[in-house]
Amino acid sequence: MIENLRFDNKGLISAIVQDADSGQVLMLGYMNKESLSRTLSTGEVWFYSRSRQELWHKGTTSGNRLIVKKLWRDCDGDTILVKARPMGPVCHTGNRSCFFQELTKEDSGT
Repeated sequence: MIENLRFDNKGLISAIVQDADSGQVLMLGYMNKESLSRTLSTGEVWFYSRSRQELWHKGTTSGNRLIVKKLWRDCDGDTILVKARPMGPVCHTGNRSCFFQELTKEDSGT
């Protein structure tokens, strides 16, 4: 399966994390082949940190792990959807989701 995915020129693929129960989108992260393989084998979400250039086991420092319920690939094979059960707030700000700041037409600056 991993061989059929389309990783970008840096070896990464986008991974959208959605709450398996509520359907709320929680965050977007990036995976490389190793973090995806660890996610599949451990049942917990692993990412590749672009800023730190290293594998990142979600929840290692905060304890707010993401327990995998299902993984899906999109039709083009260039995005992963992770349906997970969060063990606490997902966002580093303490919010349940990283998507808590609505953009409106007033934000367009026009």
